[in-house]
Amino acid sequence: MKARYSVVVPMYNEEEVIQHTYERLKKVMDECGDSYELVFVNDGSRDRTAEIIRGISSRDANVKLVDFSRNFGHQVAITAGMDYAEGQAVVVIDADLQDPPEVILQMIAKWKEGYEVVYAKRLKRHGETLFKKVTAKLFYRLLSSMTSVEIPTDTGDFRLIDRKVCDVLRGLKEKNRYVRGLVSWVGFRQTMVEYVREERFAGETKYPLKKMVRFALDGITSFSHKPLKIASYVGFFLAFSSFLYLFFILFQKLFTTWAVPGWTSIVGVNLLFNGIVLMLLGVIGEYIGRIYDESKDRPLYIVRETRGYEDGEYINKREGIRNER
Repeated sequence: MKARYSVVVPMYNEEEVIQHTYERLKKVMDECGDSYELVFVNDGSRDRTAEIIRGISSRDANVKLVDFSRNFGHQVAITAGMDYAEGQAVVVIDADLQDPPEVILQMIAKWKEGYEVVYAKRLKRHGETLFKKVTAKLFYRLLSSMTSVEIPTDTGDFRLIDRKVCDVLRGLKEKNRYVRGLVSWVGFRQTMVEYVREERFAGETKYPLKKMVRFALDGITSFSHKPLKIASYVGFFLAFSSFLYLFFILFQKLFTTWAVPGWTSIVGVNLLFNGIVLMLLGVIGEYIGRIYDESKDRPLYIVRETRGYEDGEYINKREGIRNER
C-alpha cells in the first residue's frame, strides 16, 4: 500500500544530525495516524550519512534511501525526492533541523482544508549572521520586484505539496532548478503557516556565500528576463550619451580654443564604458550558459543505489536511466 504522506529530506554530509532528524520526523509522522514514508536523498555525501540511513532503513520499513552517484546540488536532490515520493501529500524539509518537523502537522491540517501547496514562512531566523539575514531579505525583495510570478518572501523549500502539484513539477525538465519558484509558477491553491527558524542542530551550513550567490542567480535568471532588458536600456542610454558627447567634442573643436591635455580623460572614459560593456556581457552570458546547459539534455541526476523500494533496480525516475544490481 502506498503511503499517504511522503517526507523528502535532502542530505549532504549530515552524519552529526541525521539520526536526530529521523527520530523527530518519525515521532511527528507517527502522530498523523496515517501511512507515511521518509525519503532521504543522499546528495553525494562524503561522510557516513548514507551508511546511517541504510542502517535505519533496514530496521524501519517507512525509511527509504535514494543515493546519488555524486553531488548534484540541493535543488536537484529535492527534485529527485519528489520523483521518488509516492504519497498523496509530499513535504520537503532539510536535514539540519532548522525547520522544526512539528510544523508538518500544521501543514497537513491546511492540506486537509483543501489547499494544494502549504509553504512555511519564517518569522525569525535564529543562529544566522546579520549579513545573511540582511542579504536574504534583500534578495527576496529583489526577486519579487523582478519576476511576474509571485514568489512568497521569507520562505524556503520547507513546504507541503499535493500529489497533483508534484506530478506537474515532475514534468518540468529544466536543468537549472529553483524549486520554490517552480512551485509558485505552477499555481494551484496556496497558503502558508508561520514558524520560527531554529539554529542548526549540528554541523555547518551547506550554503556558504559562493553557493548563496549561485542560488540567487538561478532564482533571478530562471524567472525573470529583466536583467536582459536592463542591459538593453543601459546600452541604449550609453549609446545616446556617447552621441551627445560626440556633438560636444565637435563643438569644442570647431568653435572654442579649449585644449584637451593628455590621455587621462580618454583612458577614464574608456575604462568606464568598457567596464559597463563587460558587465552587460556577463549578464547575457548567464542566460547563454543556461541555454547551453539545457541543450546538452543530460540526466538531471544519476542514482547509485536505492533502499526501501520494491524495484530491484537503481532507477532515475525522471530520465528513465536504469542500472542493474
